[in-house]
Amino acid sequence: MKQTNFILALLLITCLSCAQQVESEIKAESPASLNYTTEIIVPDINIPWGMAFLPDGSMLITEKSGELIHFKNGEKIKIGGLPEIYVRGQGGLMDIKLHPNYTNNGWIYFSYASSEGEGDGGNTAIMRAKLSANTLIEKQVLYKANPNTTKGQHFGSRIEFDNDGFLFFSIGERGERDINPQDITRDCGKIYRLYDDGRIPEDNPFINSPNTKKAIYSYGHRNPQGMLKNPKTGEIWVHEHGPQGGDEINIIQKGKNFGWPVISYGINYDGTSFTDLTSKEGMEQPLFYWVPSIAPSGFAFVTSNKYPDWNGNLLVGSLKFQYLERLVLNNGKVVKREKLLDKIGRVRDVVQAPDGYIYVAVEGKGILKIVPRN
Repeated sequence: MKQTNFILALLLITCLSCAQQVESEIKAESPASLNYTTEIIVPDINIPWGMAFLPDGSMLITEKSGELIHFKNGEKIKIGGLPEIYVRGQGGLMDIKLHPNYTNNGWIYFSYASSEGEGDGGNTAIMRAKLSANTLIEKQVLYKANPNTTKGQHFGSRIEFDNDGFLFFSIGERGERDINPQDITRDCGKIYRLYDDGRIPEDNPFINSPNTKKAIYSYGHRNPQGMLKNPKTGEIWVHEHGPQGGDEINIIQKGKNFGWPVISYGINYDGTSFTDLTSKEGMEQPLFYWVPSIAPSGFAFVTSNKYPDWNGNLLVGSLKFQYLERLVLNNGKVVKREKLLDKIGRVRDVVQAPDGYIYVAVEGKGILKIVPRN
């Protein structure tokens, strides 16, 4: 009986692995025709990392080099009062998000690399502030990852709120592959959950575990640069960079281990292997993974009636191949990939705005709007 159970378990693992491999082999095709065009809304931004839309239709844009831009009535206004930004490698001023109840409380949340805290270099921080007369006021640091490091990679970082008003954010493993992501006593390589004011929720998964980082919600992540709330299910979805191959989409679950670097569908950049495992008991499988890597950044779920043929689809920016990718879902599985805006440039972010239009942040160009042709 034990031998039979072992064989059945082995077959199940094999089948699950095969299912994932089939998904990875879906090729990204260019559409025969595209019913949309683009227009540049905000020109001449070097690395527009994140964007958020204010109730009056104006736009806040983070420039990685350390500028916050308020684009209103065709004018780019530089916002003052930012904290000191540690600009190095992939780090700088990163994501930005409005509080779900922004019209009543005025809170703006953003992630940035900060040199505050222990050690040389910097690490990812989350701050909230309010905007008054083109200046940030009432600034509050809600979380700062430690220790600092002079390494320039894998800061993360995206921000999202769930249906209950909890604040989720990602911090990459900062290039410490074999130290940070699997160790819940350390920051980095994690998804975190806080109350909107920075307090740690009493039901966070490791709140009662000694010596752990209490804000951690899930772990075993590499470098998540896409995060969204699925509007249909309320789940928090992320995508994250793999090494050479193995970029992943994951549905975040409380206390779960997403495996990096113990399991992966990728290899080292020099072509060598760092793990022989693509699955392991106690570690989560991705919803989808890319081989080869597309270097994903930005993540949007299309619900707008302005794009009826994209409704229910995911949009993901590709830094490496310089296009916007459309992922078609069926019963929670990716069944089709499509290249949009091919060779547009390094797509850093994509957002469906309150006006129903999709806006795309492209490095070296600025903010583009996808407009129906009809």
